[in-house]
Amino acid sequence: MRELTVQLGERSYPIYIGEGLLDQAAFYFDKHGIGKQSPLLIVTDEQVGRLYLDKLESGLRAAGYRTVSAVVPAGEQAKSLSQFEELITIALKAGLDRKSAIIALGGGVVGDLAGYAAAAYMRGIRFIQMPTTILAHDSSVGGKVAVNHPLAKNIIGAFHQPAMVLYDLETLRTLPPREVSSGLAEVVKHGLIRSAEFVAWIDENADKLRALDPEALGYALYFGCRVKAEIVSQDERENDLRAILNLGHTIGHALEAVGGYGELLHGEAIAIGMVGAARIGVELGAPREVYEVTKRVLAKCGLPVRLPAHFDTDAIMDAMRHDKKFKEGRMVFIVPTAIGDVVIDKNMSAERVRRIVEQLKEEEQAQ
Repeated sequence: MRELTVQLGERSYPIYIGEGLLDQAAFYFDKHGIGKQSPLLIVTDEQVGRLYLDKLESGLRAAGYRTVSAVVPAGEQAKSLSQFEELITIALKAGLDRKSAIIALGGGVVGDLAGYAAAAYMRGIRFIQMPTTILAHDSSVGGKVAVNHPLAKNIIGAFHQPAMVLYDLETLRTLPPREVSSGLAEVVKHGLIRSAEFVAWIDENADKLRALDPEALGYALYFGCRVKAEIVSQDERENDLRAILNLGHTIGHALEAVGGYGELLHGEAIAIGMVGAARIGVELGAPREVYEVTKRVLAKCGLPVRLPAHFDTDAIMDAMRHDKKFKEGRMVFIVPTAIGDVVIDKNMSAERVRRIVEQLKEEEQAQ
């Protein structure tokens, strides 16, 4: 068992990382003041629900909690306003009140959707993150919750911190290989922004991570959550420092949108975006190794490092224009200066980014 705390004053909350936490959920709920008088809403997706919903519900009900569940489609498409409205309807019919809580049992999509419902319902009720993917070690920490618009990812959202994060590592054993690799993208990201030593460790242990070796994976997820917790504790609402967590995301979010939120998994799109950011970093004076190491480590984790040639550059750039970080032909862009160090460039030229996108496609064609 590993434990961290996101330090946010009265909104501080714990992160528990270990095995068997699904079975112990009622204990932690009671420990952190989740009452038994008001009903709880468990939100999960079709894939996770088949595996873990009955187990969680039966354990909570045996301890005296009243629960209702909502099962949403698996995948990014579930982060929609129509799905959000359906969750609110379920909450109302179940009688959720201001002392109720919404539980996000699943990956980042479920966490974002359930968290946004919790932020909006009665102007904000508590919610609990119970991540079941590697990717969600990033999204479950920090309180960013949102749904997508067809033109832009995460454009409709809020900051709403969870009451706690319960991360049961046993749930990761059922992940397919592609989802494992997708999740490792955010693990690599935390190293690239904060620790060259950790990036070197990933380089050496990529095979163990992909094989879900418990010791290696537990350490990697603890390190990633620690980086995220430290940054969020210093800058909860992304006024400055927290923006570094967006390494690779400016290009990556656009790729997800152009791919219809289905062709590329989130981590795959972010991996390509991080390679693009590394190329920009080298153009602006970073050592060549920033690009070489970034590309090598991501590839070792089973992630794409080139942009499929059929992705239209104009469509990608148009998607970026809907990003919250885009303004008057310029954008906020996270640029690596060394392995383990990045800067926030608030005046990045869209033309430079466009050129890098084209280069990422040229690499694909050259293979």
